[in-house]
Amino acid sequence: MKFKLIFVMAEDNLTDKATAAARAHGATGCTVITSVRGEGLTPAQTFMGLTVAGQRDIVLFLVEEHHSREILEAIAASCEFDTKPGTGVAFQMDIEDAIGLHRQIATIEQQFGEEDL
Repeated sequence: MKFKLIFVMAEDNLTDKATAAARAHGATGCTVITSVRGEGLTPAQTFMGLTVAGQRDIVLFLVEEHHSREILEAIAASCEFDTKPGTGVAFQMDIEDAIGLHRQIATIEQQFGEEDL
């Protein structure tokens, strides 16, 4: 079984939406890294030396590769990444090898059947 790692970098108020969309389309879990900072095309505004910008989160999903694009698109649609500039980005990367996923693999095989993978 091959996996992809989906990275979601979004406003912190979108973390639950991204997680719910991913789970609804086959993700079996995630890792959330909170309170990160990012800049887009224009630098963040400051007030007396403090950045005036909302917090962002990074959400990582390790998913089975055959379902990764569907999960990625569901996250983008749910969080409106293509329609609301600055809300966030999501992308995926190939995973060469992974260990510690026995329970997730069993769940994925049960959900989708081995013939679909």
